[in-house]
Amino acid sequence: MVFLAKQIDKAVEGRNNQPVTIHGAVHALRDMGGITFVTLRTRTGLVQCVCTQKDALDGATEECAVTAGGVWREEPRAPGGRELTDASLTVLSRPTAPLPVPLSKKKLDLNLDTELGLRPVVLRALKERAVFRIQAAIGRAFRDYLQGEGFTEIHTPKIVHAGAEGGSNIFRLDYFGKKAFLAQSPQFYKQTMVGAFERVYEVAPVFRAEKHSTQRHLNEYTSLDFEMGYIQSFTEIMEMEQGFLQRLMELLKREYSAELALLGVALPDASKIPAVRFDEIKRLAAEKYGYQIRDPFDLEPEEEHAIGKYAKEEWGSDFVFVTHYPSKKRPFYAMDDPDDPRFTLSFDLLFRGLEVTTGGQRIHDYAAQVAKMEARDMDPAEFESYLMIHKHGMPPHGGLGIGLERLTMQLCGLDNVRRACLFPRDRTRLEP
Repeated sequence: MVFLAKQIDKAVEGRNNQPVTIHGAVHALRDMGGITFVTLRTRTGLVQCVCTQKDALDGATEECAVTAGGVWREEPRAPGGRELTDASLTVLSRPTAPLPVPLSKKKLDLNLDTELGLRPVVLRALKERAVFRIQAAIGRAFRDYLQGEGFTEIHTPKIVHAGAEGGSNIFRLDYFGKKAFLAQSPQFYKQTMVGAFERVYEVAPVFRAEKHSTQRHLNEYTSLDFEMGYIQSFTEIMEMEQGFLQRLMELLKREYSAELALLGVALPDASKIPAVRFDEIKRLAAEKYGYQIRDPFDLEPEEEHAIGKYAKEEWGSDFVFVTHYPSKKRPFYAMDDPDDPRFTLSFDLLFRGLEVTTGGQRIHDYAAQVAKMEARDMDPAEFESYLMIHKHGMPPHGGLGIGLERLTMQLCGLDNVRRACLFPRDRTRLEP
């Protein structure tokens, strides 16, 4: 019986000594004198093919797309513990230029600018593929978990008439003669949809026109957003995120062990995530590590790192929720703490010393929302469509946004968020 390549994952496993036909790209060749070992890169990993005749290669070279027929057998010494013996290749296409980088090497040793310029080829490397397999698992776990919790997936506009976050970090564009912007977040729309579905989520790009060149920022990134209604406390949002993280770690451990091993990833424990107030953790970290607090209203990157270190040393956690951020540094829709309006019912999640999530409870009362806008010298008339939901009744609600690339970066132990983005966009890069 012959099995086709599309069947290989399910049908071939366990069928030792059966003839099969698979396909893939030639990842490496080793001519051993009468035998040639050809390593194919398939969608699931590497497969070793053993060719005993020269004409069985069909003139294949690295990166040729091929089909390979032979006898499938288990071989512990081969990549993935399997190989195709007595293999015969048929070349489907041939490259017209040699590879600019040696993809078959375990480490490419490229600087970041060179790597990003060669991205279409570099993404074929095994470690690069492993990063984005893990990233795909993050999105999969996010969707699966929230679907199970009664959420509805939505798709919101990315061309908008007003910025959700305010400030100057917003891309402006001409929309048929009208002023428009690229969405900084789906905030207004996901709040709107709470009024329709109560619980909603979205996985989509957002855009920030920030003129920086740091290891943690992109001008276009993917945000994992959810919003939920009828909450009694903003801590319910934190609990929902923790549930997602636990589902993610279970999925990675169960189905992505090969990728984790290739990248040397140690999965964090998401079963217990400490939560601490903003003002308290700033003081605790500064006292322990002996530095002065420079900004009382926000966390600087060095402080995030110190807080992450504190959480690991004091509580044994790679994660920490920092709650009750100052109202001065939170958007106009953030609900102030009724016990102390200087602070908000909001939080960030830090993962190994880097903020990966921002969330909190939103203002749901019309008068309260208008009052906060006016206190910030904002014109409520410019937000008429947004305020419609408050005017016509909204339940207590809140939500969050998770930076997919930042979460991927921290999970995989990468040194720059651009390595966690297929085709990153920053101040200087529009290609490839």
